[in-house]
Amino acid sequence: MASERPTSSDRSAPGEPVPDGEVLVQIARMEMPFGRYQGRRLIDLPEPYLVWFRNRGFPKGRLGMLLATLYEIKANGLEPLLDGLRDPSDPRYSSRDPRGFREGDR
Repeated sequence: MASERPTSSDRSAPGEPVPDGEVLVQIARMEMPFGRYQGRRLIDLPEPYLVWFRNRGFPKGRLGMLLATLYEIKANGLEPLLDGLRDPSDPRYSSRDPRGFREGDR
């Protein structure tokens, strides 16, 4: 008898939303299509901009859902969830200090 692996729907309670990993990937890869931060990846939008959207209303459709999800992630301090999805070549997120000499080094 072959063992069956439980699916995400098997682990959640009835009526509880099932996490969708594809949403996190889209947040990391999609660029903001309009506004002040047009062309910037959603993952890099500043939290105050997301708060502004929350107060004014998120756009309709998939973009609004992604922005609302990103707002919840940032507002609740869950940004480490997104660290593995960032572009590894982006120097802003390098774990290595780009400076050759730091204060206190001898």
